[in-house]
Amino acid sequence: MKPGIHPEYREVVFQDIGADFSFLTRSTIAAKETIKWTDGKEYPLVKIEVSSQSHPFYTGKQKILDTAGRVEKFRQKYGM
Repeated sequence: MKPGIHPEYREVVFQDIGADFSFLTRSTIAAKETIKWTDGKEYPLVKIEVSSQSHPFYTGKQKILDTAGRVEKFRQKYGM
């Protein structure tokens, strides 16, 4: 590998601001803020709006649309 062209791969804390949930993982993303983690070390912090703790698919609060009913209404309305 060529030296100096690859991004730094390091441990980063991602914080879901909607669900008050944080997790530590590795990433190459640039971060301006830092946070002290539970192990006492300081890590770069990236704030995100959606994670598995707040996304409706993972939380079970997903709305299921009745697409078949909508198609039938459309066909009845326009005589198809």
